[in-house]
Amino acid sequence: MQQQLAALKRLTSVPAKTGRGRVAIFIDGANLFYAIGELGIRIDYTKFLKYLVGDDTLFRAIYYTGVEAADEKQRGFLLWMRHHGFRVVSKPVLQRPDGSKKANLDVEMAMDIVSLAGQYDTVVLVGGDGDLACALGKVSDCRARVEVVSLRSMTSEALIDVADSYVDLEEIKGKICKQDLYNGHR
Repeated sequence: MQQQLAALKRLTSVPAKTGRGRVAIFIDGANLFYAIGELGIRIDYTKFLKYLVGDDTLFRAIYYTGVEAADEKQRGFLLWMRHHGFRVVSKPVLQRPDGSKKANLDVEMAMDIVSLAGQYDTVVLVGGDGDLACALGKVSDCRARVEVVSLRSMTSEALIDVADSYVDLEEIKGKICKQDLYNGHR
């Protein structure tokens, strides 16, 4: 019952999709990387940013990612991101005993989402990690509109439950992917 009341409160106290005010975008780079791999597309980040902001005002767009020191291609990509409207938050990728790699930037994302609350009207999380639901719930309680954009198969139900709106990357891939300059294909 309390969850239903909280959901009703959010729906009645949050501005409509149009007129979303100042928009803060938080992108989980690893989640997005795996999602676009699953979809088989390459994102045009300029189009993506424009899609996420719409006709509203960009407050901040932050891209969180682990970095491999020897990866020149990644270094070039992150430099491009910095020069095209994104702040980049990174830390070194650590190799686990099982051979997998992880950077774990969830705490940094959660801290930024909460600490910047009050400076933006709408928060857009591009990612699917349910660990961020608590941070999104906090800013929702402060009357921020909460939007989640991610691939459905990689998205926690907890994020969808706390969001005022959810967009599946599958549904918007045609609007955000790079066009092949030679043959017009994506």
